[in-house]
Amino acid sequence: MYLFEADTSAKSTCDGACAGVWPPSTTQGAPKAGPGVDASKLSTTTRDDGKKQVVYNGHPLYSYKGDGAAGDTNGQGLDQFGAKWYVLDASGKKIDKERTD
Repeated sequence: MYLFEADTSAKSTCDGACAGVWPPSTTQGAPKAGPGVDASKLSTTTRDDGKKQVVYNGHPLYSYKGDGAAGDTNGQGLDQFGAKWYVLDASGKKIDKERTD
């Protein structure tokens, strides 16, 4: 999962074309913590379209259309739609590793 540095709160700023490339992680119920995830850091925010987006450690979560398989991180460090995108670690902080390609 990715965070978008333009999001300065739990409210998402990625919609329209941005959400087409960086789909928000949404849920219909309460988000469930997977292995290594701290359930107390999970919450949701309501997007402008009314869907509930998953938030972890205060960051709205997104996937990336350029990732083809589980574990891919092709979006790491990309600067798109006005800010950079970073993978989150299990503590909910960005992994600050820049792209080398």
